[in-house]
Amino acid sequence: MQLEQAVDAFVRYLATERGFSENTVRGYRSDLAALIVFAESQGVADAGGIGLELLRDWLWQGSQHGLSKATLARRSASARGLSSWLARTDTTTTDAAARLRAPRPDRHLPRVLTRPQVDAMLESLWHRASTGDAGALRDLAVVELLYASALRVSELVGLDLGDVDLGRLTVRVMGKGSKQRVVPFGVPARDALVAYLSDGRPALLAAGGGTAGSAVFLGARGGRLGVRTVYSLASRLLEEIPGGGPAGPHALRHTAATHLLDGGADLRAVQEMLGHASLGTTQIYTHVSTERLRQSYRSAHPRA
Repeated sequence: MQLEQAVDAFVRYLATERGFSENTVRGYRSDLAALIVFAESQGVADAGGIGLELLRDWLWQGSQHGLSKATLARRSASARGLSSWLARTDTTTTDAAARLRAPRPDRHLPRVLTRPQVDAMLESLWHRASTGDAGALRDLAVVELLYASALRVSELVGLDLGDVDLGRLTVRVMGKGSKQRVVPFGVPARDALVAYLSDGRPALLAAGGGTAGSAVFLGARGGRLGVRTVYSLASRLLEEIPGGGPAGPHALRHTAATHLLDGGADLRAVQEMLGHASLGTTQIYTHVSTERLRQSYRSAHPRA
């Protein structure tokens, strides 16, 4: 089988049988497209010609071109996934990438806002929403829910009206790997959602001609709100707040998780809320809490 055909089949498998998200599938396709280009430069066009040395050379070339450790680790994972699938489906006789290794990505602590910073940001959004502007009502509901429930952006924009239970203060979301979970939110998020659903959403729907179906969050043209719009909103808000690190909506997810642990929440409960498959992924937030404690100690204790 031609390598390009094998990659197409593998990507379809990830989307249809494994239920991977659109963003995850796009990442696999991008990594493996780069592998196809490199393999062809080495005179390899058939899936059976993919060997361990070729894969190692591909990663080495990436490192020489300045790719980060995180990118190399992701490429390695994509190659291992493809190679394993090829072997399982008898497209190749061996799993060429079984012993493929890549540099461990550097682990950086995620950006986390302080509680006063979050309060100030939300107060500003509430002030804008008080004008009754449909976009401002939506933005407030988006940020309140992101912080209240620590949702991924893809989960937030994928919400339908039937997924929101205002009485029980919960949302039903479809996470990675098509795993469904129910996540709680608080009264301020409920109030923001009620205001948006009663006034903001109908106005946005009318402006777009009613094409959004059952989507909770709508864009300016009345269709389902896009991921890029949420990123743009979060970036604008976080640019106004002092502090380093990425200025995207994931910072609100990091912040929510850290604040939960700071407040005494059980680590496994936070894991379930975030939809992490591994407890180790959630444990990064305990490191954040510990580092924040150290910083507070150094700045406040007279003998620090």
